[in-house]
Amino acid sequence: MSATTSERRLESSQTMGIVRRLMALVLPLRWSIVGTLALGTATVGASVGLMGTAAWLIATAALHPSIADLQVAIVGVRFFGVSRGIFRYAERLISHELTFKLLAGLRVWFIKRLAPLAPARLLDRSVGDLVDRALSDIEALQSFIIRVLSPPLVALAVALGVGCFMAWFSVGAAATFALFFILAGVVVPAATWVSAATEGRRSTALRSDLGDAVVDFVQGMPELLAFNRSRSHRAKIDAIRKDLARVEHRAAMTDAVTTGAGVLLTHLATVGVLIVSIPLVRSGHLSGVMLAVLCLVAVAAFEAATPLPQAARHLHHQVASAARLFEILDARPTVFSPVESSTPAWGEPGGRSPSLIFQGLSHTYPGTTRPALSGLDLEVSAGARVAVVGPSGAGKTTLAHLVQRFWDPEAGRILIGGADIRELDLDDLRRSIGLVAQNTFLFSGTVAENLRLARPSASTSELEAACRHAALESTLAELPEGLDTWIGEQGQRLSGGQRQRLSVARALLQKPAVLILDEPTAQLDGPTASALLQQIFQAFKGTTTLHITHRLVEMENYDTIVVLDQGQMVQQGSHPDLVSHDGLYRRLWEAEHSMW
Repeated sequence: MSATTSERRLESSQTMGIVRRLMALVLPLRWSIVGTLALGTATVGASVGLMGTAAWLIATAALHPSIADLQVAIVGVRFFGVSRGIFRYAERLISHELTFKLLAGLRVWFIKRLAPLAPARLLDRSVGDLVDRALSDIEALQSFIIRVLSPPLVALAVALGVGCFMAWFSVGAAATFALFFILAGVVVPAATWVSAATEGRRSTALRSDLGDAVVDFVQGMPELLAFNRSRSHRAKIDAIRKDLARVEHRAAMTDAVTTGAGVLLTHLATVGVLIVSIPLVRSGHLSGVMLAVLCLVAVAAFEAATPLPQAARHLHHQVASAARLFEILDARPTVFSPVESSTPAWGEPGGRSPSLIFQGLSHTYPGTTRPALSGLDLEVSAGARVAVVGPSGAGKTTLAHLVQRFWDPEAGRILIGGADIRELDLDDLRRSIGLVAQNTFLFSGTVAENLRLARPSASTSELEAACRHAALESTLAELPEGLDTWIGEQGQRLSGGQRQRLSVARALLQKPAVLILDEPTAQLDGPTASALLQQIFQAFKGTTTLHITHRLVEMENYDTIVVLDQGQMVQQGSHPDLVSHDGLYRRLWEAEHSMW
């Protein structure tokens, strides 16, 4: 067996597997699909009936019969003409509603499957690529039913019906019709599928590259302008666009050829039926009237074969899009909720803050060999405030990620209030942990909408109280619409300090059992950092707090300071004790304060 044949068989097997998975996704809509198929078949059937009845009526009328002999045919023409419009309208109505339901279902399915993968399984994915998959690839699948699944089934039903009808009068005419219908409905779509194989993959890849390039251009515009690289990046986008246009042009040319082939085969089928049937008319086995009927019925039946080449192209495009989605969603999440879990008392808002204990904690990230953490033992008493400091790469942020179960440690365990976090429901755990991070993500919306991310049911008075405790009152007073002020993409209308205070206010609304501070003052100057930390201390008094930082600010206000270096705890104690002894903490302290 040649390599090419083996590759084609493998590709065919993969395609069938993807189609089966798509069928499983649309299965909940099966009754709507059945309705669409029935109405689609009825529409083409009405067209065939209209052409056949009209042909019989015209051919018979040429023989000047009694008007009474034509009454049934006249009524038939009216019936099929009106019913065709009704069936088509009903089919479009149901199919479009079905498409919207499928699109909504696919988006919900994608988000539900994607969320558990973050962040561990998405680290090697660009934002533009994920956006393209979430939008373009899902939108491509919305037409799976009406453009891929429905046309072949409707064509099969029409072909069987018309073939049986023609065979009743002439087996030869039916065979001729079947031959050309197979050419138009099987051979031409197969050729379209082969031609679309390379074009479809190339088009999908180029759209993904274009999405990446556009997102990078929008997000990195300040840097591109600063380094005078905007023109070269625009040229990159334009080059991708031109490549995509060339691929789509070739696809359009293929569509034109297949459309022309369909028209040609329709006419050839008509001529073929005519050639086969004329001897039957001469021999008296077929009336001249039925000759006209058979020819025009054959023409009308090809309406069902016309969409099939496009269906083949759409199928290839949708298989490629589905493969891209499954490539992401087939990844196994790194963490799972236990089958049985209970919400501890400290998990309820306003409950007593619990202890936080790390026992023999070790973790190495996938693709690396050096442990990020190694054998860490640490106890944070209930309501205590602990700072974790150290140079970059010491394992500080890894500690925060493990507490939130973005990853599970390779060894050791983490206890909150005496409960292993792996035995807690993920949603309950993360709902109980407040986070104020270095790069606070703010959504493009209002101040109130960003605050309600923590608690959607929060009232206006509760939002204002949270802002007051986070020292945002003066900021709100300056904003033109207060809480309803739109703050721009990622909060760009706010300063760095204001964004951090908004993050603090959001954490206050959450009322967390444990607070994680992950470098919240990294982008602030010394006085502003001290002021923000004082506000946090006051607002979260009595809350178990773990502060991850390389900035040694307000260190005297922590119950314990833990010093990490290369994933291991090298020092632990209060600020006066650590600064009075020679060690890493003292060197970090002296290095930082020598700059002021």
